Amino acid sequence: MNQDIKLFLKRFLPYFKDYKLQFAISIMGMIAAAGGTALSAYIIKPVLDKIFIEKNEELLYILPFALVFIYTFKSIGKYLQVYYASYIGLDIVKRMRDKMLEKILSFEMDFFHKYPSGELISRSINDVERLKLVVSNIIPVMLRESLTIVFLLAYVFYLNPKMAFLSIIFLPIVMKPLSILAKKMKKLSLSLQERISSLTARLSEIFNNIEMIKANAVEAHEETLFKTENEHINKISRKAVRTSELVSPMMETIGGVAAGLIVFFGGKEVIEGNMSVGSFFSFLTALFMLYTPIKKVSKLYNQLQDAVAASERIFFILDRTSQIKDGSKTLHEDITDIKFQHVSLNYEEKVALNDINFSVKKGEKVALVGNSGGGKSSIVNLLLRFYDTSEGKILFNDTNIQECTLKSLRQSISIVTQRVYIMKDTIAKNVAYGLDVDEEKVIQCLKQANAWDFIQELEQGIETDINEFGTNLSGGQRQRIAIARAIYREPQILIFDEATSALDTKSEKKITEALENISKDKITFIIAHRLNTIENADKIIVLKEGKIECIGTNSELLESCEEFKHLHGLQK
Repeated sequence: MNQDIKLFLKRFLPYFKDYKLQFAISIMGMIAAAGGTALSAYIIKPVLDKIFIEKNEELLYILPFALVFIYTFKSIGKYLQVYYASYIGLDIVKRMRDKMLEKILSFEMDFFHKYPSGELISRSINDVERLKLVVSNIIPVMLRESLTIVFLLAYVFYLNPKMAFLSIIFLPIVMKPLSILAKKMKKLSLSLQERISSLTARLSEIFNNIEMIKANAVEAHEETLFKTENEHINKISRKAVRTSELVSPMMETIGGVAAGLIVFFGGKEVIEGNMSVGSFFSFLTALFMLYTPIKKVSKLYNQLQDAVAASERIFFILDRTSQIKDGSKTLHEDITDIKFQHVSLNYEEKVALNDINFSVKKGEKVALVGNSGGGKSSIVNLLLRFYDTSEGKILFNDTNIQECTLKSLRQSISIVTQRVYIMKDTIAKNVAYGLDVDEEKVIQCLKQANAWDFIQELEQGIETDINEFGTNLSGGQRQRIAIARAIYREPQILIFDEATSALDTKSEKKITEALENISKDKITFIIAHRLNTIENADKIIVLKEGKIECIGTNSELLESCEEFKHLHGLQK
């Protein structure tokens, strides 16, 4: 057993410890199945010697029942082994998938930028599914067949040690090429899994951007890219099959040579009177039975490499830790002020924010303006701790937010972005997302978000099901539901990233008025490109290339800030 497989089994040992009873029953089933196979070879001897040669009529009425008992015993054992091994495998896979998602969701945003969603889906489903085959099929069958090999070997050595030695002398010769095939199989399996991940990522990208693909009439282009990736998978799969199936002819050839030798030497033993006909055929039956499990174990060993490769990709996720460390303080008191003190942020080598300093108090509305890439979204990312500051600190009530638990921090913030996130669920559950549904509160929030009028017209009202991505709603309707969701959470901090961008002028005005009311006792950040929407902000921060150019009210900046005047002039 190579080092990779030892490590693989070691990683799964803690899981097996939780299934002691099921594992014990499965092992008993394996022993019964393996023992039944050996007994079915053993009974050939008395059947031939006592019934057909000695013509013992008494045993004629006994041995057929013995055969029925042996095969029933063997089949029950196999059933118990397969069922309980599958039970363990399926349950471990369920736990593994749960743990995978829990771990992935704990990672920082940068991780999701590096690994496409299709890649993560493939690891969570396809790779974990490969482990199910190992736990519920490959390992149990290898153990059962190995026990069968032990029982049959013991029996053939008991019958005739000399012929038994001759029959297995070739096995060590074949171990080296089998080891080479196993290494090649692992390499191919890893490559295949990476390609499947790429294909899943490609499909995910296609389906998520289907409107753009159709609008630009580039279906043929996407098909070509998909076919190229699919062909790579096809080629690697063929290589994997070719490598795996080489085991069978190798073992068949060795089995044929061994069988020929046994027939020759066994025939001589019978002719010389050293062995009965029944003993010889019992030996031959056991030998033929022996090569079947040996061949199976060899083939399964190759298949195990596929799971070892999958486990490396899975345990990379499970062993990884988030770069954003959770704090220990629960943020439960009112947030009266927020301070950015000498805050800088780098995305790898790119400087996103440089020495940012400002403060905001409860009840104030702060607008962040500037050209694209100025640093507006980076400030929001830091508030939510999607990233941590490279330098400086952010204080909530003089407490560094890195000391707060991520859950309590994010529960105190609601954000509405340009990209509206809608779940495939009812309107009510979308508004109360992650919280218990209070119908009265849902309706109240929808009214505040100016969404109640169109929802009233729907046949099922707030219980109306929304399609995936909210395709059965207009852009403006989706955005109003997202605003209602932000209100429902009763946050202390509100963040609006062009929250009214998909609305008409009339709706925008109504929602702006509603936001004025709900933000009175909160700290509100508004990322705005249309400067007319932030004229009433208490503080406007003008950003350029990651630095603060000016801070002030709308009227103050129109008088004193050249960058703000420039931005204002561009929108006239």
